[in-house]
Amino acid sequence: MCGITGFIDFNKLTQEYTLNSMINVLSHRGPDGVGTQYDENKNYIIGIAHKRLSIIDLTESANQPMSFGHLNIIFNGEIYNYKEIRNELYELGHVFITDSDTEVILHAYSEWKEKCVDKFIGMFAFSIFDKESNELIIFRDRVGVKPLYFYDFDKLFLFSSELKSFHQHPKFTRTIDNDSVGMFFKYGYVPEPYSIFNYTNKLPAGHYLKFNLKSGKKNIIKYWDVNTYYEKPKLNITEKEALNKLESLCESAFQYRMVSDVPVGVFLSGGYDSSYVTALIQKNQKEKIKTFTVGFEDMNYNEANYANEIANHIGTDHHEYYCTIEDAKKVIPKLSVIYDEPFGDSSAIPTYLVSKMAKEKVTVALSADGGDEVFAGYTRYRNIIKHYKTLKKIPKFLQPLLGNFLSIKVIQTILNLFLGLKSTSYYDGISMVLKSRGSFREIVEMSVSKMSSTGLNKFMIKKVNLKNNNFNSYSKNFSLLDTCLSVDYKTYLVDDILTKVDRAGMAVSLEGREPLLDHRIIEFVAQLPDIFKINGSIQKYLLKRLTHKLIPKEMLDRPKTGFAIPLVDWFRDDLKSLLLDILDEKKLEKQKLFNVKYINKEKDSYLNGNDESFYFIWNMIIFQMWYKEWMN
Repeated sequence: MCGITGFIDFNKLTQEYTLNSMINVLSHRGPDGVGTQYDENKNYIIGIAHKRLSIIDLTESANQPMSFGHLNIIFNGEIYNYKEIRNELYELGHVFITDSDTEVILHAYSEWKEKCVDKFIGMFAFSIFDKESNELIIFRDRVGVKPLYFYDFDKLFLFSSELKSFHQHPKFTRTIDNDSVGMFFKYGYVPEPYSIFNYTNKLPAGHYLKFNLKSGKKNIIKYWDVNTYYEKPKLNITEKEALNKLESLCESAFQYRMVSDVPVGVFLSGGYDSSYVTALIQKNQKEKIKTFTVGFEDMNYNEANYANEIANHIGTDHHEYYCTIEDAKKVIPKLSVIYDEPFGDSSAIPTYLVSKMAKEKVTVALSADGGDEVFAGYTRYRNIIKHYKTLKKIPKFLQPLLGNFLSIKVIQTILNLFLGLKSTSYYDGISMVLKSRGSFREIVEMSVSKMSSTGLNKFMIKKVNLKNNNFNSYSKNFSLLDTCLSVDYKTYLVDDILTKVDRAGMAVSLEGREPLLDHRIIEFVAQLPDIFKINGSIQKYLLKRLTHKLIPKEMLDRPKTGFAIPLVDWFRDDLKSLLLDILDEKKLEKQKLFNVKYINKEKDSYLNGNDESFYFIWNMIIFQMWYKEWMN
């Protein structure tokens, strides 16, 4: 795991010390070494730089940038099957001087060009500069485990693992994209391919960017898409055959993630996903693997006792850390630096703390993210499908009329009195769905939205355009469940979950690996009939069947809680002064971005006991801290 950055300047103004500054702010991603390359020709200056966290081949010969003939590479990530690829290349006449996966990528690209990526099992963001063809090509892994940002404006092209590198370049235009601000408040993150800044984007997962430096032409090309596998005919397969195939894939994927020349541990929450990953890995290890979990004194949020029971059953070397209000006070101010752009998932706090604890024992930690999105674990999937089927019973001509009826505030107030609710955002969401004549996309998006579009345009001073993103990417031929899974895989998983884990781990120089996100697993599971994912009332059906082979069912069967933190209570008490300071009315008015009366109303609602208002308040706190850090 590492940090990469670089630039191409056709104005020929960028100095070498700027490249050094761009890479030095990524030291947390790679404290074990640094390398830069700065070249100038008659048309442009190009610079690439690398910060190394040594995981495979710890010798200096594996340092980067690395060259092979006319090719230069900087690489962030791991190619787990690099030894098999190296053997294949060896048979084709290639000679290697290191034992690193970086060198294998270089030789693979020289042999197969862009098609080399099809052979890789791993997580990666890497750039290759071809001096002979004057081309720069940048790849991002299929799922989006590794980040890659780029900036393109006024004959200057920048790229990096994190946005903070761009701030080191004097020509970086630091202007906020109003639409991205709106999307942050709607979803709790800025979805790819967008960024919080104008002229700045995320390279989408499963894509590569090809830049011809002679012509100045850039193309972004898709090489992998999960929807390809959802679109395939469902496999005609028995449950036993599906279980055997899935178990074999998991065995392979999990063992690949143990490839390392440094110590490896596992995050263990006590839920199905992490318990299965841990149990299957421990089964194949002679020594006890180290496991790590975070708990809370508030038993409404605490799962550490479950994780401890699982660890004892499996037989791991288990470690716990209990998150307190004092921890939150220390970590919250760091979030804007760790995440670079507004990021609203409050479980970033315990994720950072468990990463910090794990770093004291290991350099690599496996995380069981993706289980819900691959195997259908979220309870909202069943609710979405149920609501959609209910809506379909309402005649289409009546749906817009009902939608308009529910958008009337007096009606919402009356319904709240009868239903015992306080918020009107629920009705705004249903109203939009009805107005769209029961669009399934609207229902899916509403289920993950933190704010309705109606509320958003009351809150933002400038009208927000919710740009096309991966909420629109599914096929009409998908089943209802496959639609939910596909959308989450391409939105919430990559832009929330994987962003959270990568930045939290890298902030303490810990490499995070995602065994359930091996692309071979989703390519298989996407082709399975829905009944293998949700069978009656049982969600994650196949994964649970496999887990019960290793861990008794009674140890795992309990309500799903998620990785939550009791901030909703803390900000009314110990952290109230922080809330009031950050959401100071005068500070907010200076920004000229938001309707301050709307913010004050939601703030008062929350402080008076309405928990639902906290999600908006928390995102507002996050945005204000980010703004103070990067825009002042």
